Amino acid sequence: MISVRDVHKVFRQGEAEVRALAGVSLDIAAGEFVSIMGPSGSGKSTLLHLMGGLDLPTAGEIVIDGTPISRMSDDEITIFRRRKIGFVFQFFNLLPTYSAEENVALPLLLDRRRSRDVRDRVGAALDLVGLGHRRRHRPDELSGGEMQRVAIARALVIDPVLILADEPTGNLDTRTGEQILGLIRDANRARGSTVVLVTHEARAAGYAARIVTLKDGTVVDGAPA
Repeated sequence: MISVRDVHKVFRQGEAEVRALAGVSLDIAAGEFVSIMGPSGSGKSTLLHLMGGLDLPTAGEIVIDGTPISRMSDDEITIFRRRKIGFVFQFFNLLPTYSAEENVALPLLLDRRRSRDVRDRVGAALDLVGLGHRRRHRPDELSGGEMQRVAIARALVIDPVLILADEPTGNLDTRTGEQILGLIRDANRARGSTVVLVTHEARAAGYAARIVTLKDGTVVDGAPA
């Protein structure tokens, strides 16, 4: 499902170079739930962003669902993300003037889906995360946990082959965080979506079937034999 081969990522800060990833190789099977852990600055979020096509590696290759995304054009990777990958971020990334249902519908509307299909999918996704009754509320009318549920519904509405979650419980209390992690685990088990979760919390990482640990931009544990 995911093949990461000798991936490097170097950022420039003025005259200096910062090496975020230094030759990462990793395989994740279809339907697997993997957590990526590591201290701050270890490269875990950078790796997740590269897997999602939000940035390009400096060197190396990433293949998602048989597609070498690091070779795609900007337009191609945009369409690929929209149809294949569901994102869940720490800060929700909801549009503040849109209602819950409008936020969830956005990836389908951008993909020019038929209005009836959009309506049915959005309703089902919000019901799945327990927010059918809050569909017309804007983000400022929702709690943090409810906003993250909307973000999960938005990720699930496209029936993604891959869910990428970057510290999805970082702004939530323990009880709400466990509910969110349960929803992500359910998406993995019931829908068969591959899940990659970046977290610094051992409790959150424990929801995954495998934990990969990064340190100084390299895999130090959890790599395939």
